[in-house]
Amino acid sequence: MSQACDAREASRYNGEMMESTTLAPQLRNLRRLVGLRAIEVAGQAGAIVIAVYGIGMALPTAILLALTGGLALATLFTWWRTYQSWPVTDAELAGHLLLDIGVLTGLLYFTGGSTNPFVTLYLLPLSIAAAILPAIYTWAVAGVTLACYTFLLFIHLPLPQGSGSFALLATLFPGGMSGEHDAHGAQAAFNLHVLGMWFNFALSAVLIAWFVARMAQSLRDRDRRLAAAREAALRTEQLVALGTLAAGAAHELATPLSTMAVIATELEREHAHDSALVDDLRLLRAQTERCKAILTSLTARAEGATHIACEDYLRKLIEQWQLIRPQVEISAHFAGIQPVPELTVERTLDQALLNLLNNAADVSPGGIELEGRWDAAQLTLEIQDRGPGISADMASRAGAAFFTTKGPSGGLGIGLFLANATIERFGGTVNLFNRVGGGACVRITLPLRLSYE
Repeated sequence: MSQACDAREASRYNGEMMESTTLAPQLRNLRRLVGLRAIEVAGQAGAIVIAVYGIGMALPTAILLALTGGLALATLFTWWRTYQSWPVTDAELAGHLLLDIGVLTGLLYFTGGSTNPFVTLYLLPLSIAAAILPAIYTWAVAGVTLACYTFLLFIHLPLPQGSGSFALLATLFPGGMSGEHDAHGAQAAFNLHVLGMWFNFALSAVLIAWFVARMAQSLRDRDRRLAAAREAALRTEQLVALGTLAAGAAHELATPLSTMAVIATELEREHAHDSALVDDLRLLRAQTERCKAILTSLTARAEGATHIACEDYLRKLIEQWQLIRPQVEISAHFAGIQPVPELTVERTLDQALLNLLNNAADVSPGGIELEGRWDAAQLTLEIQDRGPGISADMASRAGAAFFTTKGPSGGLGIGLFLANATIERFGGTVNLFNRVGGGACVRITLPLRLSYE
C-alpha cells in the first residue's frame, strides 16, 4: 500500500513539474507581479479612504484616486497581456517595476514626500528586481528609486494634519517624545507617523517574504530543470557511446558466431551416436543462432514503432525470453480493461524489458513473477523475484552506467541503465524496491495508445 502511495505521489509530482515547465520563468514572474500589484492597488485605495474619511486629512483625493485608478488599469492590461503569445522579456519586467515606482512617487509627492512612513515601499520593487533581473536592470531600478527618493526629500507637499480628534493617538506612546513636544497635536502626529512606519514595515515584510520567496523558488525550479537537462544530455552521450560500441561488436562477432554454428553442426553429425552430447550441441547451436539473431536485430531497430495490444505483447515477450532462459520458470498474471488497449513498442523496448527479466532471473533462478495491469491511460508491469533484495546503496546507484552487483565476471553494469533510458524515452518510469517477505520488485509504467482511438 505504501509503495502504491509513493507511486501516486511521484506521478502527481511529475504532473506538477510538467505543468510548471509549460510556462517560461519570466511569464510566471510577471503573473506574480500582477498579483502583487493588485494588492498594492487595494492597499493604496484603502489608505486614501482611511486618511481622508477616517482621520480627516485634507488630501487631493481626486489626484490620488486617479493615480491609483491608472495603476489598476495597468494591472488589468498586464493580466490580459500574460495570456498572449509574445514572450516576456527582462526589459518588460523592469518597465513594470519602474511604473510602480513612478506611481508610488506621485502618491508620496502629494502626501508628505520623504516624511511619509510609506516611503520605504521603494525597497519592494528594488528587492524584486534584485531577485529576478540581470544586474544592468537591477542597477537601473536602484538608480531610479534613489533619484525619486532624493527628489521627494526636497520637493513635496506637506502631509496635512487631520481634523479629527487625536486624543487616542496622543496616549498610545506617552514616552515617545521629549517634554518640549508634549502638546497633544504634536504627540498625536508623531504617534501617527510611528504607527504608519510599523504598518509599512509589516506590509513590506509580508509582501517581500511572499513575492521574493516565490521568485527564488522559480529560480530553484529552473536550476533543477537545467540540472535534469544536463543529466539527460550526459546519459544521451553515454547511450551514443554504447551504441557505437554495440555496432562495432556486432560487426566483429558475426564471423566467429557463424564459425561456431558450423562447427556445432559438424560435431552433431560426427557424434550422432552420443545422444547426451548431441543434445548439448543442439543447445549450443540454438544459443549461437540466438546470438546471431540478436546481432541481426540491431539493424532492424531503426524501423518505426508499431502498436500492439498489451496482453499480446506481453505474451510474445515471455515467449521470446523463455527461449533465452528456458531453465527459469516465470509466473505471469495479466488483468485490465476490455477491449485491451494498445501499447506503442519498438525493438529497443523489447530489449529493455528482457534485460529486466534477466536481472530478476539472475538473483532468483528458482523462478520469477510478472504481473501486468492496464487501464485507459497506462500499462503497469511488476517483475518480482525472490532474491536477497536491494540495499540502500544499491537503490541509490541502480540505473547508473556500469554499476553492477554481479561481480567482475557477472555483468557489464549497463542492463538497468539501458532499460531506464529506453523506458524513459517512451514516457515511462522505472522504480526498484524491496518486496514484503523478501526479494525485489521492478515496477515499470508505460503510457498507452488506445486500440479504439
